[in-house]
Amino acid sequence: MAFDELQRAVIEGDTESTPRLVQQHLEEGMNALDILDNGLIAAMQVVGDKFSAGELFIPEMLISAEAMQAGLELLKPLLVEGASGGQGTVVLGTVKGDIHEIGKNLVKLMLEGAGFTVVDLGVDVSTEAFVQAAEAHRADVIGLSALLVTTMLQMKKTIDRLHAVGLTTKVIVGGAPLTKAYADEIGADGYAPDAPAAVSLVKSLLALE
Repeated sequence: MAFDELQRAVIEGDTESTPRLVQQHLEEGMNALDILDNGLIAAMQVVGDKFSAGELFIPEMLISAEAMQAGLELLKPLLVEGASGGQGTVVLGTVKGDIHEIGKNLVKLMLEGAGFTVVDLGVDVSTEAFVQAAEAHRADVIGLSALLVTTMLQMKKTIDRLHAVGLTTKVIVGGAPLTKAYADEIGADGYAPDAPAAVSLVKSLLALE
């Protein structure tokens, strides 16, 4: 497969080979989004699966993430090239008590590449911060991310608060422990298992595809 070597470099946390291979693929005329999806993201999916299975641990996962970020730096200018932000505004953040942001950052990058304006609130974001940002930026969609089971509860609190203040902004959720069933249970408008799915979901909710 075309991206086997790149995937292996990311999985092994090789921060030198990863950007070199990304550059090589670009010079061969490969599409930046294909490299992202089938190289970097696919590799991190393998890493995530191995982590869930107990075959990898957090330090190893972080090393892989560093390699992925090294490759991502080369792709980012190409993915956001020509993006006008005219598709709509999305507020993103990792919920209160959770500091994981790799998945959120990928969603941000791909949304920007698809022409959305993205307001990234970062990690450990309170319910009120989401509400204030949604109001201030007239957000079309709010994306809530969580990697810990213990912080998933914050998603429902945020959705309930948004409803309480009368905001009708669409809310999508994502993160390793989540399921569509849980998203439905807490009243989210959608669930995305990965970054490409998040972009498709946002477009669908805003009737852009």
